Amino acid sequence: MTCSRTPSRRRLRRTWVAWSAAGLLAVPPLAGLSPVQAAPGPTPVPTPTQSARADDSDFARLTPEVTRQLDQAIQEVLKKANVPGVAVSVSAPGKGQYLRAFGVADKATGQKMTTDMYVRIGSETKTFTVTAMLELVDQGKLGLDDPISKYVAGVPNGDRITLRNLAGMRSGLFNYSEDDGFVKALETEPNKRFTPQQLLDYAFKHPIQFQPGAKFSYSNTNLILIGLVVEKVGGLPLHEYIQRHVLDPAGLRQTLFPTGGEFPQPHPQGYTDETVSGKVAVSTDWDPSWAWAAGAMISNLPDLRSWARTVATGTLLEPATQAQRLRTEPTGVQGAGYGLGIFDIQGWIGHNGSLPGYETLTIYLPGPDATVVVMLNTDILYDKVIEPSTLFGEAITKIVSPEHVFNLPVPASATR
Repeated sequence: MTCSRTPSRRRLRRTWVAWSAAGLLAVPPLAGLSPVQAAPGPTPVPTPTQSARADDSDFARLTPEVTRQLDQAIQEVLKKANVPGVAVSVSAPGKGQYLRAFGVADKATGQKMTTDMYVRIGSETKTFTVTAMLELVDQGKLGLDDPISKYVAGVPNGDRITLRNLAGMRSGLFNYSEDDGFVKALETEPNKRFTPQQLLDYAFKHPIQFQPGAKFSYSNTNLILIGLVVEKVGGLPLHEYIQRHVLDPAGLRQTLFPTGGEFPQPHPQGYTDETVSGKVAVSTDWDPSWAWAAGAMISNLPDLRSWARTVATGTLLEPATQAQRLRTEPTGVQGAGYGLGIFDIQGWIGHNGSLPGYETLTIYLPGPDATVVVMLNTDILYDKVIEPSTLFGEAITKIVSPEHVFNLPVPASATR
């Protein structure tokens, strides 16, 4: 289907929106429900998904020949998708490490992309925000099955929506970044500062989309609410809580939650066509406050490589809590499940991110203890339907883990 260009409709959400669409095929929509209506019967309990487990032999040694194949495949995607620049890390203990950058960081000056650059990581922020919430679960300060109404007033259906529903993208709350008023505000003023409450206001004027737990539907509204819960229960502003209780314990010295437009050097220029005119613009310094707990953070290759293992193995959490996090539920796409702020795609555990000018992919494969991180300085879709980060992830994993190929098989434009 085709729609008029609406940047915020897909910036953070677009990578998963198609999966939500696929899920609609299996679960009848309940869009007609109002916030005060209750669906008949008990809340559905989805059946967990489980990708085939990888073992050590499922990941290739990074020999000179494999390195050559990776170089070729990555450069082919770079050219095919018209991506300005990309930085890639592939590694596994005993198998070697691949660290490369291709293309340019700045099209105007020709400055080369390098592996030490910072980028905006978009929805990968969700993995940090949900980790902060799960730490509070471990401390006994909140429960996953607590209703959001216990912590935030005024949430439609808030007495039925749990923190687990929010983190697992099964709340039924409207996604604020799909609201026409929000779209207009962001399109006309990309440096506008948004507060969390303003973002929620855009969402809450819409009816609930379905009853909690009924199906998977990716919504940034969920993470704004989780961010507010962390602030209230944790007793600190979200950026401070994540710094003290997630980034510092994880040893991530080059990752930050900005409170404004700050962007450490070196960083590439970001290129997006998510503009009023549809023309490509430089979005490097656009204010990320509209994404807040759902997508405002910044990081680099070494930190994301470290975080890939930390978040997938639960280093910061109790084992029982991590087990709940990784209990991925169906998304409507075979081989792909979503847990609590984390996905499992063909055995690769992690998350991706996309916002104007930047995309990232950070994934971990248990068994070989392997990580893949991809960072690029554009979010412009290939052939108007496919995320460029997905193209890189697929090309890389076809070479290093052919039995576990990362892919998002439904076009990102499925419901735009």
